Amino acid sequence: MARTSRYYDVLRDAQGQRYISVKVTGFSLLHIPLLNKSTAFSLEEKQRLGLEGLVPPHSSTFEEQKERTYRSYQRHTSDIEKHEFLRALQDRNEVLFYGMLEDHLEEMLPIIYTPTVGEAVRDFSSRYRYPRGLVVSTQDVEHIETLLDNVPLNDVWMIVATDSSAILGIGDQGFGGMAISIGKLSLYTAAGGVGPDKTLPVELDVGTNRADLLSDPLYLGAHHKRLMGAEYDEFLDRFVEAVAARYPRVIIQWEDFARGTAFHVLNRYRKVIPSFNDDIQGTGAMALAGMISAARLKGEKLTDQVFVVVGAGAGGIGVASMLRSGLIRAGLTPTEAAAKVFVIDRDGLLMHGQSLEDHQLSFAKTPADIAGWQLSAQGDEAQHSGSQWPTLVETVRGSGATALLGLTGVPGLFTQEVVEALHANTTRPIVFPLSNPTSNVEAQPADIIRWTKGQAIVAAGSPFAPVDYAGHSYLVGQGNNAFIFPGLGFGAVVSRAREITDAMIMVAAETLADETLQYGERVYPPISELRRVSVKVAVRVARQAIIEGVAAERRVRTLNDEQLHAFVESQFWLPRYLPLRLEGQE
Repeated sequence: MARTSRYYDVLRDAQGQRYISVKVTGFSLLHIPLLNKSTAFSLEEKQRLGLEGLVPPHSSTFEEQKERTYRSYQRHTSDIEKHEFLRALQDRNEVLFYGMLEDHLEEMLPIIYTPTVGEAVRDFSSRYRYPRGLVVSTQDVEHIETLLDNVPLNDVWMIVATDSSAILGIGDQGFGGMAISIGKLSLYTAAGGVGPDKTLPVELDVGTNRADLLSDPLYLGAHHKRLMGAEYDEFLDRFVEAVAARYPRVIIQWEDFARGTAFHVLNRYRKVIPSFNDDIQGTGAMALAGMISAARLKGEKLTDQVFVVVGAGAGGIGVASMLRSGLIRAGLTPTEAAAKVFVIDRDGLLMHGQSLEDHQLSFAKTPADIAGWQLSAQGDEAQHSGSQWPTLVETVRGSGATALLGLTGVPGLFTQEVVEALHANTTRPIVFPLSNPTSNVEAQPADIIRWTKGQAIVAAGSPFAPVDYAGHSYLVGQGNNAFIFPGLGFGAVVSRAREITDAMIMVAAETLADETLQYGERVYPPISELRRVSVKVAVRVARQAIIEGVAAERRVRTLNDEQLHAFVESQFWLPRYLPLRLEGQE
């Protein structure tokens, strides 16, 4: 039988109880985060595993450990200090780390993920402490099989891989992108049920175009400019081929690739190895779910809305694509759906005649589409002369938009003029400034509420406190991809999906919208419900994989909905200590 890891395996005894059979003892065991119980080893484990004298004599309960650790966590005042504390805990004792997240997920999610992870990414080289994950660099790719053999995990199910070319809204971060892969996979375990020994963060270090990083002697990545073109494709081909051979059931989430590269990588590999891009597809599904919920709050349908998406990169086009697909699924023709989605880039509304990338072309408008709009190069109201493209505020007015979504990373882009123009089209405008981190948000929720006199339905990419205005408190939804990707990935894992299909992503969005209904005046559920929502998403995604015939897991193919739900829950990893027994002495 293949081992879960070269250091241990998870087995069942004669009574069916799970335990961990270990090959290492003493000091070495204490330095394997998934085996280290720190102060919680039993007396028998201390004696049999050579731990006496290496750990305190008192054996703490898990609850005592969590209480002691949480008190230490609270002593840190800044978010980045708290982030580093949790990362150090994860590198020391993973079960305790996830036990802490289980108890304090809403509080700690912004610390281990957005927005704080953005700061960790920026300073990754200077804050580096402990190795985690796999680094594939240009100097190593020719012997990538050896690199993968060095990974002690033998049964990886989920990889998050980034080339760090477009991290959040802060751009090329070189080697620092490893922090985002680690953070994402922490959520796959905490919210998505994938065991930590089934996950592998990957940094695809193809160089960086940042002169400041290349000239920094403390920068830990490859000191050369980014690979491009055929060399880049060959690098990723080698990676995908080697990963598929080492881990036959793995799913890859492509993370934070630059706009053109993101679509290229997704299209090149999605039918080669089960994979998806969270920036494109996860963000799109999250936004679509929020728009469905927001339309319900208005007492309207999704098809009643007109959308302006600002930002034509991976996230923006992903959102626009999902909105268009959602409108078609709701009953519109492709032509009718396209007429309700407008995409703005740096130069204005996407139009034919501009120099557009392939993924932008289907959203380009024609002069006929904007006939009758009032446009002016100097600010005077005049007919468009062809000398400029419609601006954001002109597009909001001309299209009759009712919903505005920002994925630009440009703080303050949604001005009072823009938001008031949106409000003029609808009693309850929908405004989602979704850029991360918080410093890059397109508008402050408090300003949006004030500019619309409390009528706007608002969600942001990062957490914001409720807004008090005119004697009322207004919730600000958190449009977090964490409501999508953990459940999407887990559903694909438990069904052993051979492909992540568009329909699987669509049902993830619809499930999130359906689950939001029970929470009243909200566009997204509370973060505290993330794990429960992820299970629901995973069940629907697995069911869709079965329907489409891409589920390779035989155990799920004949299950009814109740049985499938039970099966998904049975596969969900929970942070609990298992007994440790020395191999051969079970």
